Amino acid sequence: MALQGITVTLFEQQQTGVDAFNRPTYAEVPVEVENVLVAPLSDQEVLDTLNLTGRKAVYQLGIPKEDTHDWENRRVQFFGQVWQVIGIPTEGQSELIPLHWNKKVKVERYG
Repeated sequence: MALQGITVTLFEQQQTGVDAFNRPTYAEVPVEVENVLVAPLSDQEVLDTLNLTGRKAVYQLGIPKEDTHDWENRRVQFFGQVWQVIGIPTEGQSELIPLHWNKKVKVERYG
């Protein structure tokens, strides 16, 4: 049996214009990302993240090697709920990591 992830919706930021102070304004654009692994965090990982960041991580996502989206502090949707990425993705060397995933991020429940 081969590992297969699910399709998640990543909300990217797209510049829509500028405000009265000439600062860029953005809107969220949903993008589907296929083959994302979703794994629940252990109790210890949840506590460690809470102690380090003050945020309660629930899941860890495995991002496919070929993915080029920006995951830093973005919202994602899967399992019928919306989640917030905590921080920046950690990434390993693709050629040294077996299988299809080389990045991971932690997410917390949004709203």
